[in-house]
Amino acid sequence: MRWGEIIRRLVLVPPTLFGVGAIVFVLLRVVPGDPIAMMIPPGASEADIVRLRAFYGLDLSIPRQFAIWLGQVASGDFGHSISLHQGVLGLLLSRLPATLELALLATLIAAALGVLTALSGILLRGRRAEWAVDGGVGVLLAIPDFLWALILLLVFGVLIPWLPISGRIDPQIDVTLHSNFYLIESLLTGRFDVVSALLHHMILPALALALPFAALVARLLKTSLAEAEDQDYAQIARARGFSRPSILVREAFPNALIPTVALGGVQVTLLLGGTVLVERIFSYEGIGNMAIDAVINRDFPLIQGLVLTFAVLFIALNLLVDFVVALLDPRLRHG
Repeated sequence: MRWGEIIRRLVLVPPTLFGVGAIVFVLLRVVPGDPIAMMIPPGASEADIVRLRAFYGLDLSIPRQFAIWLGQVASGDFGHSISLHQGVLGLLLSRLPATLELALLATLIAAALGVLTALSGILLRGRRAEWAVDGGVGVLLAIPDFLWALILLLVFGVLIPWLPISGRIDPQIDVTLHSNFYLIESLLTGRFDVVSALLHHMILPALALALPFAALVARLLKTSLAEAEDQDYAQIARARGFSRPSILVREAFPNALIPTVALGGVQVTLLLGGTVLVERIFSYEGIGNMAIDAVINRDFPLIQGLVLTFAVLFIALNLLVDFVVALLDPRLRHG
């Protein structure tokens, strides 16, 4: 990727975030529902309602509210949560690491399963066993991540209760870490008891997110490997006496990886969006679970902060995918 392209993409980030923020801000205030009506006690007076609306700035016009909120965001203040009575930025920073670690683990599982399945399918090319591999991939693709979450919860949480089905870590475990990136920090500091407890809680939601993604990676990579295997360089390597597995791994795989990363990278953003329902099902303490509570409670400041956070993550992931593709593809790297 050229430096000019990188700069152009970065210049478009602020207008994109501004547009996302403006659309969400206006939509929240024009759709039916009043957050103040949901938080006041049954015996509250009209004066109490007016006072709360003024406290949260909801008595002002929408353009005026947006201008005030935009100024606050520019200074690093995302407002105060109506339902949780805490600063939105602090809530996001406390919950975001859990979601990022879950998405990272799901991506690693999906990549490993997808690559192994694709290589198995291409090695069985032309045989009856290939149908079984393709059929399994089709089943994984047909079932969405939230349904996989329910299936895994039922099987490994109820029928065969091997794994915990709620929370991020056991409450009795002493987690004295410096950051909210529990898994990464505990790995770096050698707290393997914490690592084991975290993985026991993360494996089911991570698998639910990973299985459809792994199927997509397997299908994309297998198709790319089949195309690469028919290219001239693969035929020449075969004529020189190289074995088929060697040709697939050394010659076809690096070239087949480029379109797989380019197309599969888009799925990472969808996987991140899928954490909303999966975290809810497993009561996982991430921003996805918090987003559902924010919508139910009509918590305007928290919803706005969450939407901006997801927007930043999506933009960053797309930039990262483009950068990785440019590194893998010499044609893009050298412009």
